[in-house]
Amino acid sequence: MITETPRLILRPFVEEDAEAIFLMNSIPEILTYIPQDPLNSIQEAKDVFHNIINATYKEFGFGRWAVHHKEDNKVIGFCGPKYIPEYDKVEIGYRYLPEYWGKGIGYEAAQAAVNILKPQFDIELVIALILHGNVGSEAIAKKLGMSIHEENEYNGAKVHVYQMAL
Repeated sequence: MITETPRLILRPFVEEDAEAIFLMNSIPEILTYIPQDPLNSIQEAKDVFHNIINATYKEFGFGRWAVHHKEDNKVIGFCGPKYIPEYDKVEIGYRYLPEYWGKGIGYEAAQAAVNILKPQFDIELVIALILHGNVGSEAIAKKLGMSIHEENEYNGAKVHVYQMAL
């Protein structure tokens, strides 16, 4: 476990989370503001776990963490830091299954993650890359205390780059 809140546990992903990884990367509603192609199989999700998520943990000691909903006893999304080489900064990112939107979970998990970034991982500044129009993610970034640093591009999409010193 990385950290927890009254409703959530943030922990490293494991291969057994492949179905949750697949859902978060294949449901069109979730991918509206994500500049990537959807996954097509559980095997692709396992590949993402091994080649991206787990590789990031090994390289940096941190990465996107599974958000486990205590009451429902399942992984409902992810939240956590990721090094973005194009910006040479660490991004706090989050993504959840649609049935958990609008319940304060995004902010709850993001605040818990931000609270441990400096003491546990010596991260002193975070960004959030948010596609234009993604008002839900912008609301979370603002509630965390982030402000727009610049407008730029990421993966071919226009983004607001939010930033905050920790």
